[in-house]
Amino acid sequence: MYSSIKTYLKETLHAELPGVQAHSKMLPPGRRLKTFDEDLPSVKLSSVLLLIFPDGDRLYTCLTKRPATMKHHPGQISFPGGKVEKEDVSAEITALREAREEVGIDPSSVEILGKLSDLYVEVSSFSIQPFLAWADSKPEFIVDFGEVEELILFPVSDFVAEETIFETEMDTVTGPLQVRYYPFNGEFIWGATAMILSELIEILKRQKSTP
Repeated sequence: MYSSIKTYLKETLHAELPGVQAHSKMLPPGRRLKTFDEDLPSVKLSSVLLLIFPDGDRLYTCLTKRPATMKHHPGQISFPGGKVEKEDVSAEITALREAREEVGIDPSSVEILGKLSDLYVEVSSFSIQPFLAWADSKPEFIVDFGEVEELILFPVSDFVAEETIFETEMDTVTGPLQVRYYPFNGEFIWGATAMILSELIEILKRQKSTP
């Protein structure tokens, strides 16, 4: 079963992706997706790693809770990742490096299947490239608690079966904001993380509905 899902994901990531539709679903009400000019000096390139792995009868991905001391998005739920540094050969290398530093994922134990749709976050001027990786089993995570407050293993398959989306008001750097979020274990998964996650969920829902 899992080998067919892996093959499906690898093939789908090289076709037309539902990025705009999926990202828009998790935007705050009344907001629109923004695009950007790569040549603008204010734009910061970053990448994240969405690691998919089976455990029992579920598919999971790895999320992290950012420490309250972080400069960008403190206390929020995110994927392992960070800013693309000058010494990084590619954004893919950045995602793998950051995932290893933050939660101990060994790059040699995972396979990069491809890339989801890029996402521009206007409030922080970050352009995020999300890379989807596969592990055949649950990795042995080693959390760096200097960078990560908590490791969160999110059951993607549960949200594919029933995608639960709520709304609430959050305090943000720009003031109170009505947001859409995925609820999980008392946490609010919203913003860029929810938008990226929604595309993965949408892709997996399409595979489930294919005869």
